[in-house]
Amino acid sequence: QVQLVESGGGLVQAGESLRLSCAASRSIFNINAMNWYRQAPGKKRELVASITSRGSTTYADSVKGRFTISRDNAKNTVYLQMNSLKPEDTAVYYCNAIIVITGYWGQGTQVTVSS
Repeated sequence: QVQLVESGGGLVQAGESLRLSCAASRSIFNINAMNWYRQAPGKKRELVASITSRGSTTYADSVKGRFTISRDNAKNTVYLQMNSLKPEDTAVYYCNAIIVITGYWGQGTQVTVSS
């Protein structure tokens, strides 16, 4: 099991940056995959970025070149650096961890981008 706590959300203007953090309650060294999802009002939750235990990363097409996922195993934390934010990035962002076949979620952090 693992508890996840997101932080770093807020209100920014288009073109600005934010860095989200996801702090885990245990070591993430051998967690298969750590992910960031987001859910905008009236829309389905979508996968934004993933990072494996080996450091391989994948991104949704809509954020490629703007967002960067990273992990600091020593701090048990995963980050999502978000640059050149757009109004369509407005959503609640959730951290997710996959341990074996079970998914764990944080409570989410709101990101609002004004035009």
